[in-house]
Amino acid sequence: MDDEKLSINIDSKEFNPDNEGLIESLKKTMNEHKKMHEDYHEHKNRFKNLPKYDRKLLKGMMKAPGFKIMILWLIKKGRVHGYDIMTQLQGDSVADDKLKTPSPSKIYPILHDLEKNGLIEGTWEYHGKRKLKYYEITVEGINTLSRIKNVYKNHRSKLLEEFMRDMFFKEDE
Repeated sequence: MDDEKLSINIDSKEFNPDNEGLIESLKKTMNEHKKMHEDYHEHKNRFKNLPKYDRKLLKGMMKAPGFKIMILWLIKKGRVHGYDIMTQLQGDSVADDKLKTPSPSKIYPILHDLEKNGLIEGTWEYHGKRKLKYYEITVEGINTLSRIKNVYKNHRSKLLEEFMRDMFFKEDE
């Protein structure tokens, strides 16, 4: 075939009327592709426009099990100290020796990181002879959770929803 036969001018009126369905189908496919391309760049730009730490947290969600966002969410539910967070996470886990729940060596660095980035604030209090640090979410922490929720809400995929439902919420048959 020569190159002339391979090129198609969509706007051309030279086509046989029998080909109109093909032309309309090609136009529709090209418009759908253009829309998908625009949506991809809009999503990419929306991610790029997030604050640096929000992007870091979203990327962290790709690493199992995404404890930073979960811990921030737990703190949003109410004032809590580090040991409370560990017991909530452990209490919610299936009792199985093979499953490791986060240890203090995992939880406290996350709390320090969230605090350093202004998403939570910690205050020390005495309880008898013990000194505990209680954490509360900040306005920036609430805003971060809201932005993350919106990114996932607006760009969730059916495959991801099916995966989550099948892997974590559906009972084995």
